[in-house]
Parts: sequence; C-alpha cells; structure tokens
Amino acid sequence: MAADRVVINEVGPRDGLQSQSRTLDLDQRLAMIEALVAAGLASIEAGSFVSPKAVPQMAGTGELFARLPQRERVRYSALVPNARGYELARAAGANTVSVVLSATETMNRRNINMGLDETASVCAALMQRAAADGADGWAYLAVAYECPFEGPTPVETVERLAATMIEAGARKLIVADTIGAANPAQVRTLIRRLADAFGAPRIGCHFHDTRGMALANVLAALDLGVRDFDSSVGGLGGCPFSPGASGNVATEDVVLMLESMGVETGVDLDALVGAVERCGDLLQSPLGGHSFRWLRRRVEQARKHAHA
Repeated sequence: MAADRVVINEVGPRDGLQSQSRTLDLDQRLAMIEALVAAGLASIEAGSFVSPKAVPQMAGTGELFARLPQRERVRYSALVPNARGYELARAAGANTVSVVLSATETMNRRNINMGLDETASVCAALMQRAAADGADGWAYLAVAYECPFEGPTPVETVERLAATMIEAGARKLIVADTIGAANPAQVRTLIRRLADAFGAPRIGCHFHDTRGMALANVLAALDLGVRDFDSSVGGLGGCPFSPGASGNVATEDVVLMLESMGVETGVDLDALVGAVERCGDLLQSPLGGHSFRWLRRRVEQARKHAHA
C-alpha cells in the first residue's frame, strides 16, 4: 500500500455500541452504518455474532448484514467468538471475520472463561476455517501492551501468539491497546518486533484514548509502516476493565491528523462531522473526539459562507 494512504477501520457499530447502556434497534444500527458509509468509510466492523443474552446490543446482527448498504468499495467485518458464531456470520454473508485473543491468562478467564492456550486454539481453528473458506480472517491481540490484571504484557508473548495466528491463516493481526495504557515508545518496540517478523502490511493497530496518547501512538505505528488503524466515530466505546476509559480513538481525530499530514484516508471530514452528530442523536448522548468542536465549527462557517 502506498505510504500516503491509510485504511481506517471503523469499529463504532460493534466495539463502540456494545459498551453502551442504550441499545439501538436494527433500524438505528443501520442508520448509523449508512451515515458512516456516506462519509467515505470503506472498512466497517458492522457487528458481532455473539449470544444476545450476553451482548443484547448485538442482537439481530444476521438480519443487519442482510440489510447493509452494498457498495463495491465497502467491506464489512464481523466479530465471531466461536464456531457457531463463525457459521452464523458466514451464512449472513460476512466475508471478513475477526477473533479476539487476549495475551494474558487472567484476561481470557475474566472475559470468556477460558485459559490462554484454549482461547488460542479456538481462535486458530477459526482462522484456519476462514482461510479454507476463502474468507479474510483477522486476529485481534488484546491487552497487547498491558493487562488490567497482570500488568505489562511481555513482547515475547504477543509475538508468540501472533505467530500462532499467522500460521493458522490469519490475514491480518490487529494489535490492541485494550485499556489505553500504551505510550509511543512501547508502540515502537512492539510494532517494530511484529513488523520485522510478519511484515508491516499484515499489521493493524487498535488504540484506546484512556490516557490521551492514542493519536501519538497512531503516529508511532504509522512511522513503522502500519497503514491500517481501528477507530470509532466520536470516540464511542470503552473498556469494562478500565473505569473511566474514554473509549476508542475517535475516527475524526485520526482522519484529521492524517489528512493534515497529507496521508489519504478516503474519508470526507465534513460528512464525518454529520455522522458523529447522527450517532450522538441515535444514542441520545453527545459524541465527539478532541477535534470535534473545531471541525463542527468549520463546517458551520463553510455553510454560512455558502449562503452569504
């Protein structure tokens, strides 16, 4: 991929929504995704195929996939926790499926009640199945920098798990700073290690902005050749294991920074402002990253000049 272009993977409709107390119905989830597509986002995590009892915010994702706006350039992904979720996702038409493998024993047990080795085995089997079916399998490596229960995560552990996923057929590794604890120096250390082992084009990054360092971390990874970043509209999201976490890095912040640097994202910032407002209306809660008020003011001023 060209050095001056980045893929933004919008995770608001899944990772963002599932942490919200307000549950959107299918029409509202669809309206959210339509607003994101209209803003030019071409990679969207549309939902997950998990038990609606466990995650009611994701109920009906199969029907949602059937109603997604189909565009030649837009790719929708789905999170799958197990073989049943994988089968439902594929039956619904999902051609990109993702799994989450936490890099510590305790996080896996607290999150899904399985140990690290067992979780790795399940995720590897799903990546093998996706590869055999001609689907794209993405492997998320959660708590890749720090675990809320075990502290700093050894780089060697993350590299070992990454190798397991690649060997199983994963097309992409997404390195996740799940609790927003990483700093740019740590990002450089881990991403350089993984890029040397597997190649920067196979790596994506997922940062949370808990400590206000997400954009700096994006830049650190960008400098090492990463061209694939997760973000969430308006900074939507959070982490149940990190009280007060401010959620995922905001899509508008990442896009503004990259576009200001001359890096193409394919996203229309003015339309993205509208998408942030639309999502906030749907959730009945104001959204917006660090740059949102400035971006909204810029859009309002442009409208005034257009009507002058």
